[in-house]
Order: sequence, then C-alpha cells, then structure tokens
Amino acid sequence: MAIIALYGFADYRHKAKPVTDISINFFGENNLYLTEEAVNKLLIQNYGSLKNRPKEQVVLNTIERLIESNEMVKNAQVYLSIKGELISKIVQKKPIGRVEGISKFYLDDQGKRMPLSRYHSARVPIITGKITGKSLEDAYIILDYINKDDFLRKNVVGIHVEDEGKYQLKLRIENFVVNLGGVENLDEKFENFMAFYVKASKDKTLEDYVAVSLEFDNQVVCTKI
Repeated sequence: MAIIALYGFADYRHKAKPVTDISINFFGENNLYLTEEAVNKLLIQNYGSLKNRPKEQVVLNTIERLIESNEMVKNAQVYLSIKGELISKIVQKKPIGRVEGISKFYLDDQGKRMPLSRYHSARVPIITGKITGKSLEDAYIILDYINKDDFLRKNVVGIHVEDEGKYQLKLRIENFVVNLGGVENLDEKFENFMAFYVKASKDKTLEDYVAVSLEFDNQVVCTKI
C-alpha cells in the first residue's frame, strides 16, 4: 500500500511540473512555408502561453490536431521530453505545381490544394488555363510522372490546360511547346518525346520547331517555324 501511495505521489508531482520550454522543428524540405513564429502564434491564439503550464494541463493529441489543421502542414508529432520541454516535429506539405488563375495556390505532392506562403515561393511548374477539378487531377498525374524523371523535372516549367484532356507542356529552354493530349499512355508518349529530343539535339534542329505533338498513337508530330 505504501509503495502504491509513493507511486501516486511521484506521478502527481511529475504531472504538476511545468512545461520548461517549447521547441518547434521542421522536417522535409529546407524551405519553410511556415515559420516557428507562425506555429507559436497559432498555439498562443488557441491555448495562451504553454510555457510554465503544468504538464497535466497539456493535451498532446489536441495540440497535434491543431498544428495539422494548418494548410501548410502534412503531419505533426508533439511530445514532452523528460526535462519538460514541449517538442513539436512538423512535416510540411510539398508543393509540386503552382496554379495561376482566378485563385492562386499550390498543388501538393498528394494532389491537394496548398495555399501560397508569404515566407517562401516554390520554384515549381506553373499551371494555367481552364482550371477545373478534373484538369487539376490530371495535372497532378502529369506532375507526379514528371517528378520521377530527372530530365523532365529539370526542364518542364509549365502545364497549360487548353481543355479537360488536352494539356500542353512548356519547357525551360526550348521555344516549342509540347502538346501532350490527355494523361493516358504517358510512358509511351514521353518515350517517343525523348527519342525525338535526342535525335533533334544531335541534328541541332530543335530550334526549327514551334510545336511537338504527342497526342497520336506511337508517333511524334512536329510543326516547324
């Protein structure tokens, strides 16, 4: 009985100890779309100052959900260290495209909307044209494919939506546009494009074209200047 009483007293003293400090750590990209100051402000607005508050008054799951409610956050883990430090580990969302239309926002690596950040502007392909739910789904499929290929990731700087199922790619250096068509058969389309690009680079004829179409089965149709 005495042991149980001592344990209960020790547990009570532990819970009554205050939060000694707050540590906010970001993981993933080095670029911060959300700052430590912004997270602290979010916590203060909802809970007041957490520093020096008794540990028993700090509900970790609730704080995690609050941080994850921020549209820049992918997930968060919050815990208390033995010394009483409240530690937040935050993984930011990762933008892979930027929509430039009536509404301006990022498309993240899960195909979801992510607001623009006042702290950092991501260098990602720009999405323009007829923005709809379906065209955004297709833009995500295209960007996901592009990001898995080193050449495409470095060279594709934009996707223009002419209509649903009719997409046009803009390249970093070349003057021509790539008419992709829809998102079906991307492997075949980009294999054909790379074969064309390698040959035209070797022949030094890339500057002769204004458009390269991949819309037709197993062929590349080029329009010259």
